[in-house]
Amino acid sequence: MSSFKNLRPVDNFYQTSLFYPMPVVMIGTLAENGETNLGPYSLIAPYYIAGKEYYAMLLECRNSSNTAQNILRTGKCTINFFPDDKKLFKEAVRMGWPGDTTAEKMKNCKFHLEDGQMAAEHPDEKFPQVVTESYQVIECTWMRELDHAENDQPGQLDGYEGPYHDFNGITSKFGCHFILRIDKILMKEKYANSIINGVTAKGFPRVPVDYGYRDSKNVWCSPFKKPRPELLPVRETDVSSVRYAAKRLQTEVQFTDDALAMLVKVPRIFLPTALKGCVKWAEENGVKVITPAEMKIINDKRAKEKQK
Repeated sequence: MSSFKNLRPVDNFYQTSLFYPMPVVMIGTLAENGETNLGPYSLIAPYYIAGKEYYAMLLECRNSSNTAQNILRTGKCTINFFPDDKKLFKEAVRMGWPGDTTAEKMKNCKFHLEDGQMAAEHPDEKFPQVVTESYQVIECTWMRELDHAENDQPGQLDGYEGPYHDFNGITSKFGCHFILRIDKILMKEKYANSIINGVTAKGFPRVPVDYGYRDSKNVWCSPFKKPRPELLPVRETDVSSVRYAAKRLQTEVQFTDDALAMLVKVPRIFLPTALKGCVKWAEENGVKVITPAEMKIINDKRAKEKQK
């Protein structure tokens, strides 16, 4: 006999049928009067993470919400990750009441706003401001041409009629999905330094987690606790395996065994990509043989790109 009980999924199954841990963020958009509108969301996740010409996030929301209507109109938004703070979480819950206008929800708002990097780089354009209290912010642009959503328009507050898109724009009578290109990642200096120089338990921001499930009276949030590190498994391959992978590349660039030895800790599934990156650098710099000296240059270049 199973130790599990079967629960039937219903609408908003992540809230009604699951305990589903999610981030808690404030999405900033531009209202029609140019004022920044904030709305709390948890249905936000990475979407394009590698292998594309840009990186992207995915936002799901009610298509009649201020957030969705503003994105449909302007295509711009910010994803503001605020820290675990009881006062800020309570304010986020207050601002999530459906139907409030931007003026109503932003009146006496406890979050503070400031211009982001996109506004500084494009002074002739208007962008939603970012939340000052955030430990990190992602400034985004909606990729409206994906899934042929470029003609989706705001204005239907009582639901949209089909046909619907599969994964971007208006996806149901009451739902929206937005694929958001990442334009800028902004981070407070303390946490940026942690990522660049190496994270310790003290270098993590205080991150609130939404439990997903909610009842008729409460939204449930998990308070932050110090993260616990767990060492990654180290599975070194041997140089002969790396050499075999290198020989399968269609290139005249050669590797010395000492250089290949510097790649033995790369997981096998990522090894072809790492080798191709080394070959690309060599071809761009007229290098025919990659030795440990060239590998050090390549690794230093990657480290500098990460810092940028």
